[in-house]
Amino acid sequence: MDQRQRVLRYAQTLMARPSVTPEDGGCQTWMAERLQQIGFTVTPLPAGGVENFWAIRGESGPIFCFAGHTDVVPPGPREAWATDPFTPELRDGVLYGRGAADMKGSLAAMLVAVEDFVGAHPRHPGRIAFLITSDEEGVATHGTRHVVDYLAARQIRPDYCLVGEPSSAERLGDVVKNGRRGSLNARLRILGQQGHVAYPELADNPIHRALRPLTELVEKQWDDGYPDFPPTRLQISNIHAGTGVTNVIPGQLELQFNFRFSPASSLESLQKAVVDLLDRHGLRYELDWQFSGPPFYTPPGKLVAATQRVLQRRLGREAQLSTGGGTSDGRFIAQLGGEVLELGPRNATIHKVNECVELAELEDLAAIYQGLLEELLVGTAA
Repeated sequence: MDQRQRVLRYAQTLMARPSVTPEDGGCQTWMAERLQQIGFTVTPLPAGGVENFWAIRGESGPIFCFAGHTDVVPPGPREAWATDPFTPELRDGVLYGRGAADMKGSLAAMLVAVEDFVGAHPRHPGRIAFLITSDEEGVATHGTRHVVDYLAARQIRPDYCLVGEPSSAERLGDVVKNGRRGSLNARLRILGQQGHVAYPELADNPIHRALRPLTELVEKQWDDGYPDFPPTRLQISNIHAGTGVTNVIPGQLELQFNFRFSPASSLESLQKAVVDLLDRHGLRYELDWQFSGPPFYTPPGKLVAATQRVLQRRLGREAQLSTGGGTSDGRFIAQLGGEVLELGPRNATIHKVNECVELAELEDLAAIYQGLLEELLVGTAA
């Protein structure tokens, strides 16, 4: 089969396996078999009910790692889909189904790229690796984080890592993510005293007490930003108080908020600033934190330069470098110290009903991934 036929077949094979996070649905077993057939050593690394694996080919030299996830978000109402979300269908050159863009299409392109590269360079210099998880769309506790701990304990560090997240906006390769903001979540309970609204002197209304400090939290400038990063932002995502009736002062107010923060702020500095603000207002409160991950940033270097050259050759364009959007598993991989980029198909339909990707995009993506191997492994030895 030619490259186009294989990338379609591989994407369909993966998409037909229901793998709603953290389930893998047999995707990784199928991928591992393909990789073993072309000389990869595959190490399964399950943890906490999550399937992961690390695969590597080559004995020495720089490591180029492809990273991705086999889990997908729930499809939502089946009746809202034009076709079954786990029965991939190609219509007018567009492949429909859950995971088409996020990110089983990218995984298919990675496999095709590596097969063709190994076919052309069976004794290639350097090493090629895969870091695959089924816990990216969920809590991300037992997935890539676990594999990174395994690699760190063995002093294995990918020099270059390409994450196949759907980074592109209007057309393939127009945006590449060379960093992401950190994410810090909080659940805050402001405590008062329940009572009758007609006797406020006998109660303590937490809503009233919260108004000024919450306004200050929302309006506060946390930092001035960082090169290629916007300033840190706080967003309140949920707020609740009351018993559902009009004549009761509530006993507590509960809210959730999130920081998306640049390297100009740290986990510790943000937590301290929030506590200091709440204490200054004399609130009684309970505060629970959940840290999703630190920011990461890959400055222009070998990986960025190689990516721009390959995009220029294949697509006739260079990508805009971006640190926007949500979090990704790149935040864990970057802690190993290598260069990390995210490059994948357009993200217009991800997590939506009727998710889809153009087959031509996946064919181009496979060629781009192969081109990066040529640039960074074969080129390294030249």
